[in-house]
Amino acid sequence: MQNIETYQKSFLSYLEDFVVNKKPKNLYEPINYILKLGGKRLRPVLTLMTSEIFNGSTSAAMDAALSVEVFHNFSLIHDDIMDDAPLRRGKATVHEKWDLNTGILSGDAMLILAYQLFENYEPKIFQALAKLFSKTALEVCEGQQYDIDFETRNDVTIPEYLKMIEYKTAVLVGAAMKMGAIVAEASEEDQNLIYDFGRYLGVAFQLQDDYLDAFGNPETFGKQVGGDILENKKTYLYLKTLELGNNAEKTSLLDLMINKALTDDEKVEKVKALFNASGAADATQLAVKDYTQKAFNVLDKINISEDKKQMLQLFGEQLMNRRV
Repeated sequence: MQNIETYQKSFLSYLEDFVVNKKPKNLYEPINYILKLGGKRLRPVLTLMTSEIFNGSTSAAMDAALSVEVFHNFSLIHDDIMDDAPLRRGKATVHEKWDLNTGILSGDAMLILAYQLFENYEPKIFQALAKLFSKTALEVCEGQQYDIDFETRNDVTIPEYLKMIEYKTAVLVGAAMKMGAIVAEASEEDQNLIYDFGRYLGVAFQLQDDYLDAFGNPETFGKQVGGDILENKKTYLYLKTLELGNNAEKTSLLDLMINKALTDDEKVEKVKALFNASGAADATQLAVKDYTQKAFNVLDKINISEDKKQMLQLFGEQLMNRRV
């Protein structure tokens, strides 16, 4: 088993070779641009790691890992268009750097490229990977639609929110790990268990992201702290405040969401104070721990050595305790 940095390094080397220098230039340049913008490369690393965990090789899993990363970045291009976002990882988004039509078309091409990568596997593995990919891609679209729907709803429940982040974020983490298990030809039972491990970790990861958006260090978080608050997003922190807060706290939160007189900094600080006073901040951290523990409980059932289980547990703990 290698450390995460080693997996990242070998994947980035493979990604460099994938760069598409084809014509028409305005279709492929945006693809190369978004793939080179950086990021943690969490999902492809999980694919490579899982392949080795089940006694496969990283080299055999590279195309599956690349497919996951290409799909993830395709979804980012289209998410940025839907959100009208000007920046991604501190650089201009594809639709801003080029134009809207280019963003749509280059994103479409990336989805096809992601599927094409499975053609490098023998039929049995190709079929398993494609079947999982189709299911996951559709769920990610469903999660995105739930997220859009929530913007105009005032009756979003916590179970609905958890389902949304499971589909929008967590299923792709689970799929990334299951792809590594498929390539390594692990048993179907172990493939499904490692998928659940990744799915639970994915929910914990997103809940931690919600928390860091409000309470993270702006120098290390990499995004504007309080961005979700300024966009009036119905995050876990927001919904928990409405569930746990007293009447005054609930009323204050709802009033702050529509208050145009406050500066951005004032709004963020007042809402964060409500998150703390209501107990929502602590409840969110507890939920992160609960979902991480659910992932660890799955580890007990997977047919791998104890040292490999410990490595997966350490990885989960690092995710839970991250500050970026």
